[in-house]
Amino acid sequence: MVNNMVKDESYYREKNRQERNRNLNKKNGKNKKEKKKSKNRNKNNLKTLIILFAGIVIIFSIIMFIILKLISRNVNEEKIETEKIAQIHEESKKEDNVIEVVLEPKNKIDDWRLILVNSRNPLPEDSKEPELVYVEGKQFDKRAAGELQEMMKAMKKDGITNIWIQSTYRSIEYQKQLYDNKINEYLSKGATKEQAEALTIEYINRPGESEHNLGLAVDFNNVDDDFENTKAYNWLSVNAKDYGFIMRYPEEKADITGIAYEPWHWRYVGKEHSYKMEELDMCLEEYIEYLENGGEI
Repeated sequence: MVNNMVKDESYYREKNRQERNRNLNKKNGKNKKEKKKSKNRNKNNLKTLIILFAGIVIIFSIIMFIILKLISRNVNEEKIETEKIAQIHEESKKEDNVIEVVLEPKNKIDDWRLILVNSRNPLPEDSKEPELVYVEGKQFDKRAAGELQEMMKAMKKDGITNIWIQSTYRSIEYQKQLYDNKINEYLSKGATKEQAEALTIEYINRPGESEHNLGLAVDFNNVDDDFENTKAYNWLSVNAKDYGFIMRYPEEKADITGIAYEPWHWRYVGKEHSYKMEELDMCLEEYIEYLENGGEI
């Protein structure tokens, strides 16, 4: 019986040992699995970090590429702008040289009949009033008054009766009054000062910049575009040159004269010049430049 008990005890000890071994093996297996999982997690985390780092590097590279591209474009734009400015400067120098050539004519024009008065060529401040006489109630330069008188007589002799002299010589003071009145008229209609001045100088020159201040210009009738439709205008277009007069502001020359078309405004230049100007189809500005550069009458 004792032997049986010993056997039983040995049996149970062995069984417990085996059970402990099995549990230990299970635990060790579980630990190995956990270690393996942990190792895999670490590998995955490392891969994630590598991918994230690579992504950051790529994004940074893209941003740097864009920045460098923008900097390069700005540099190129600045270079182009600099080149443009330099080109404009060179063109300006060339234009200045052209202007200098124009301002240094071969021949100086001293003919009183060809005095050029406009916005670019105002009368000198010390200029003297011309000697004036009356023609049909209006003052005109004495040296040309005879031709104006003869022209008026010839028109009437040819049946042009609806013709009269509206305006001839104006003092600079009177010119200023007309100019200021026109400015104020446009201002009263809502124009700005700049707009009023721009509109005014289309028809009325600033004081000292009008041919009327010379005493060699004459305005006919109502001083409007309807004069173009009169018999007097047709007669003048054909015959005015025979008395030394030209239509001063032709429509097709407005960009040169700087004055809008004025069919009523005629200027005395002398017969030889009026004939030559018609032959060359030149306004006064063009004709004077032609003479200054050696042109022949």
